[in-house]
Amino acid sequence: MLLTKGFEVEMYTGTAAGEVVGLSDRICRALPGFMREPDRRNVEYITPPLRRYEDLLCALLRPRLQLRQFLRRLGPYTLLPGSTLALGGSDHFERSDPGNPYHDYIERTYGTRVVTASIHINVGLPDSEAIFLACRLLRAEAPLYLALSASSPFLDGQVTGYHSSRWQVFPKTPAQVPFFRDHAHYIAWMQEQLALGTMQNVRHLWASVRPNGPERPYHLNRVELRICDLVADPVMVLAIAALVEARLWQLLSQPEVLDPLQGPFTPAELESLCEANEQAAARESLQARLIDWRTGRERSAQEWIEELLTEAWRIGQPQGLGCFLAPLQTLLQRGNEAQRWLQQVSQGSTPAQVYQQAIQELEDQDRERQKTLCQLVG
Repeated sequence: MLLTKGFEVEMYTGTAAGEVVGLSDRICRALPGFMREPDRRNVEYITPPLRRYEDLLCALLRPRLQLRQFLRRLGPYTLLPGSTLALGGSDHFERSDPGNPYHDYIERTYGTRVVTASIHINVGLPDSEAIFLACRLLRAEAPLYLALSASSPFLDGQVTGYHSSRWQVFPKTPAQVPFFRDHAHYIAWMQEQLALGTMQNVRHLWASVRPNGPERPYHLNRVELRICDLVADPVMVLAIAALVEARLWQLLSQPEVLDPLQGPFTPAELESLCEANEQAAARESLQARLIDWRTGRERSAQEWIEELLTEAWRIGQPQGLGCFLAPLQTLLQRGNEAQRWLQQVSQGSTPAQVYQQAIQELEDQDRERQKTLCQLVG
């Protein structure tokens, strides 16, 4: 049976020229289901946990189309792709909720390094043992999902040298997070961090992957993959989620083979390896050279993903996942969004021209998807 999946989607609001405009306070007052981030220039919505990919597609699109309608009523505003303040604005913070003490801490401690947009993929699992197995495997392979999703090569109108400038600047917190052995290890570690003040609350675990649930750290029901840049195309979001789900099916059937704690590296070595791989993927995404946690061998992210995709196809095709995985083949051939944008710059376009074109393409894509996939908004 398909696992439940849900998404947390953060997006910037602004103009077709690429200026990011803070509107989240007005959006959240008017539209149910939208939530503020600490900075008012991006806004978040969350899809319910669903099993069928067809239902997930509508759950991803419906709020976005409603948001587009609302923005048009406010003025010449639209939704912006990418995961950083691509054309400017990183020199200041725009508080969405000035009276919120946690937001005050975030602004004071991190500044605009947290003013990024992303997509988080939550997958429901049957018990805590499966959740912590999944956390370990997804953390060891999180750089591959970053490589697929990278969409932030620009910051303040400049090429940064990173395909994911978001993950390069984002403050991973706490600085050191172990590979959790089990639920008891996670609870004890979390209590220690809260006592030390390295975490302000149970949500203040900003790592590539984390356990999640209605009452952290005690009641958990899912694993959350947090490393991905914003993937604006909902079809590609589902393709990445399908790869994650197929990999988790494989893990649950072969836990002794796919548990990184049973591999050749010590837990401390795994932490260092994963940190280095994440930085390499942030820098060069699909072209990055990564160390495979299973063998210690260096290989390209693209080669590793192609291997996982072959396995995912074998596992997922009988369950009907084949058509949802298929867009990843196109992505691997054409490059991810960051690579495509950088190619346009290498051909003579400015970051502003590339980004403005991407804004229009996203709007056109949403309009077309509304017509062809489901009649979501009248």
